[in-house]
Amino acid sequence: MDFSLTLFLQEVVSNPILAITVLLTLGVIFVNGWTDAPNSIATCVTTRCMNARPAIIMSAIFNFLGVLIMTHLNASVASTISNMVDFGANTHIALVALCAALFSIVVYSVGASIFGIPTSESHSLIAGLTGAALATQGGLDGVNMNEWVKVLYGLVLSLAIGFALGWGICKGLTLLCRNIDRRRANGFFTGAQIFGAAAMSFMHGAQDGQKFIGVLLLGVAFCNGQPDVSGAVIPVWLMVLCSTVMGIGTSVGGEKIIKSVGMDMVKLEKYQGFSADLAGAICILMSTVFGIPVSTTHTKTSAIMGVGAVKRLSAINFTVVRDMVLTWIFTFPGCGLISFIMAKVFLMVF
Repeated sequence: MDFSLTLFLQEVVSNPILAITVLLTLGVIFVNGWTDAPNSIATCVTTRCMNARPAIIMSAIFNFLGVLIMTHLNASVASTISNMVDFGANTHIALVALCAALFSIVVYSVGASIFGIPTSESHSLIAGLTGAALATQGGLDGVNMNEWVKVLYGLVLSLAIGFALGWGICKGLTLLCRNIDRRRANGFFTGAQIFGAAAMSFMHGAQDGQKFIGVLLLGVAFCNGQPDVSGAVIPVWLMVLCSTVMGIGTSVGGEKIIKSVGMDMVKLEKYQGFSADLAGAICILMSTVFGIPVSTTHTKTSAIMGVGAVKRLSAINFTVVRDMVLTWIFTFPGCGLISFIMAKVFLMVF
């Protein structure tokens, strides 16, 4: 299969459905970088290790590097996303269904924001692809359960392991540094937390960037008459495209999200912020290596809750826990149903 940039541009120009699919994918990547990536640097900013603007620029750079480097080294997450559903052998129908899935993500995200329902772009993407596959195949034949079950693993990882690592790292640092002068410790953890925020940004790019690379791979494959992406090698230009768009999205802003995650949930000190960042980065790295798609936002917030639990459970704002559960309850059936309906409509129109 030819994945050259020249052929890709020719196909985008000549195929309106592919052009819409690419624009929607890049739009979702941009929004992900804008609304999701700032979670990576929230604790670093709110503990005053960095000012917001330099931290956002740093996050944009490391999101870019995360997509580019980690996809080159290990593209397991992109492979999982590409192979978790089957749109059937008719590649025209498959491309239309893929376009419908992406359109449904936009519709669901807008609707959810109007009604105040928390969302996750990662979960919306998975739900959208699944709903469209069910529509084209008329049943569960459109879902590869061997790959889809990794989503369930991801739900457990993002909550349980993120929380456990956050608690364990913070507890260990508390014991290790109990006799160290507080001023010296704060000086060390200022630098350590900047490192932790960079690591979280890198892993956010590695995890979320790969999800959308998988979608673009599917679009190119369908245009080439290929029903799947088996054996495909991700081209460098595609990594650069996705990482650039995500980096631009991150650089746009996200200061409100930084405040919400870093201050409203748990009031953190520098060593606690470092613990949360390190725990989140490790959890996401483990998930990425094994090709398990996870919500980077849920992983980071779970780690922060684990850190807060070291002192006392009452330090945690359990409203955040409720929002995470609501995301799971509404996103998969909600976005999946919209995608199913939109796929049926798109197939009648196109």
